[in-house]
Parts: sequence; structure tokens; C-alpha cells
Amino acid sequence: MKFLDQAKIYVKSGDGGPGCVSFRREKFVEMGGPDGGNGGRGGDVIFRTVKELNTLIDFRYTQHFRARNGENGAGRMRFGHDGDDVIVNVPIGTEILDEDQETVLLDMTEPDQEVVFLRGGDGGFGNAHYKSSTNQAPRKFTPGWKGEERGIWLRLKLIADAGLVGMPNAGKSTFLASCTAAKPKIADYPFTTLHPNLGVVRAGDKEFVLADIPGLIEGAHEGHGLGDRFLGHVERTAVILHLIDITQDEPWKAYKIVRKELAEYGNGLDEKPEIVALNKADALGKELSEDVAKEFKKKTKVTPHLISGVSKDGINEVLFALNDIIQKARKGDEDDA
Repeated sequence: MKFLDQAKIYVKSGDGGPGCVSFRREKFVEMGGPDGGNGGRGGDVIFRTVKELNTLIDFRYTQHFRARNGENGAGRMRFGHDGDDVIVNVPIGTEILDEDQETVLLDMTEPDQEVVFLRGGDGGFGNAHYKSSTNQAPRKFTPGWKGEERGIWLRLKLIADAGLVGMPNAGKSTFLASCTAAKPKIADYPFTTLHPNLGVVRAGDKEFVLADIPGLIEGAHEGHGLGDRFLGHVERTAVILHLIDITQDEPWKAYKIVRKELAEYGNGLDEKPEIVALNKADALGKELSEDVAKEFKKKTKVTPHLISGVSKDGINEVLFALNDIIQKARKGDEDDA
């Protein structure tokens, strides 16, 4: 299934049905009074999260969602039926944004969450509603209230426990494939990953979800490259795994570039717990890799792990380190609840 993480749609709740002007007309009933019924209420627009969905691809082909209008009132005190609601199914983790693509109107983060987004218009009153002791034969009615209509953006932020970041060709997809059952595209050129991938990682008897996003380049927060669009997918994570290609010249510069982009992007990404791993250590050998790691620590004040996504050396140590942070975050969430 093709991945799509943002889409614009148009939603409209139903209009209320008009009330009716009617008078009772029966044989042998001389003074039939008003019996016009009220109109039905318009349907609501409801957003609902569905576990089976993990992309917004369906909204590429369907952009307009309209609830049904309420039915007209009728004579003999017959009230119009309410209009049917329209239910918009979205993946867990979907944000509903205003047209400015910045203002968050709803954040759908819970399974089977259901929220009324636009309410349908109320039905109009029939003339029977206006009957009083001083007005025995009213001809007044109301036409029903209009529903609401607006254009909105849907933006999907994947629900993952850990986020995998790094520059293009750092080996993120290889790492994901080596520790999960995910099968991302892997090749020896930049920007092989064009959309986020998810994988379930097992560390001992615990499991967590790892998200791999497209590589970041300098200026990503301003829209350069691919990564800026997908940084939102690591906003909900408990920890970031920062992979760096150890075979490049001065790998600490790559680290500083990505850290700067996370800070410029905002939303607390640069404040998240981080584990740093120098990948492709098998290509340099043990001694040279350790020398680079020492220099890396000297330049960044960060102690990196040495790993290889191909040979899987050092991967278990990183996974258990990630799991420790994730389990602490989960326990904190339970305590807060």
C-alpha cells in the first residue's frame, strides 16, 4: 500500500429540514388547528480512528464528505427524520488541522476514538410549535438551520516508541531490516527511503515500535530534502536513535547537522532522550572504529555505540538501551494516568 501522510479534505454537516405549515382538515372537524411538524436535524461529521488503517491514501481519491440533510416536517404532526451522520475513518495518530496547516483542531491518538467534528443544523419548527392562546392559527415556520462546512488538512503522525534519524545513506533502513520483520527498500545511494517505515522490535520479553524516516540534510527544517516533512513522525516517540555513517569523513559534523535540524524543527525533538550509534563499523575494523568513536566523543561530548547493520554487531546492546528508556516512559505514562 502506498504511504500518504497528509491530505486535504472538505467536510460538511447536514442542514436542518424546514418545518411545515399545515392545518388539520378532516370531515366533521370544523375547527382543525395547526398540525405542521418540525424538520429533522442535519447529520454530524464524525471522525473515528481505525486500527486497520496506517496511511491516508484513501483520501487521495475521496476528498468530499457530506452528512445528510434533515427531512422536511409534514402535516398531521409528522416530524422529519434526522439526517444520517457521515463517519470519516482515519488512522490512529491523525491530526486534523485548519486550512493554515498549523492550527491543530483535533488530535486522534486513541484506538476507536470517536469525535463529533461538525454538528448538523437543527430542524426548523412547524406552525404547530407556534400555537398559543392568543394565536390559534399561526402560519409561521422556520426553514431549519444550516450545517457547517470547511476545508481541513489531515496529517498523520505515526505512533511509534522510537524514531530512527540520521543523514541519507546512514544505514537506517538496513538497521530496521536487521532487527525487525520490516522490509524497507535498501540500496547504496541517498534517499532510498522515500516514506516512513515501521517495524516491531523485540528486546528480551518486551516489544516496541521503531520508525525509520527519510534521511535529513542541512536545511531540512526549511523544506530542503525529504526529511522535514516526516519529522512529525518522531514527535510522539519516547526516544530517538541517531545513526551516523562511521565511514564518512568527520562523522561528528553529520551528528551536529542533524541535531541542529531537530532543534530548528522544534516541538521538543531536540529535547528527547537520544542514543547515538556509529553504523558500518565492520567496514573500518575494530581498532579504527574505536579510534573514531573516541574522537567523536571528544568533539561532541557524546559516547556513541559501535554497530553494524549488516553484520548485526552491537545491535542488541542498542535495542536494550532503547527499550530501557521506552519502558520508563511507559511507566511514567501509567503513573500519570
